Amino acid sequence: MDENNTIICRCSDITLKEIRELLNEGYLTVEEIKRISRAGMGPCQGKTCGGLIQREIAKFTDNKMGNIEISINRPPAKAIKLEDIANGDEKHE
Repeated sequence: MDENNTIICRCSDITLKEIRELLNEGYLTVEEIKRISRAGMGPCQGKTCGGLIQREIAKFTDNKMGNIEISINRPPAKAIKLEDIANGDEKHE
């Protein structure tokens, strides 16, 4: 498997190699990796990549996946219409 071309987070285009580099730098939780790389912060909110990152952490730390905490999902507080963003409107109703 080519870790340079294996995409873990499709929303943010994060590769397996990038995740492994972060693990080697000492980021050992899904939440830390999410905050430093933005993996899991795209439209899917980690539904696709969360488990993959969790698995890599488990392998790296020689731990069971069940012992690795999952990431906290934080959906937007209030929906904003794309039309409002495109028009530069600052009031969102």
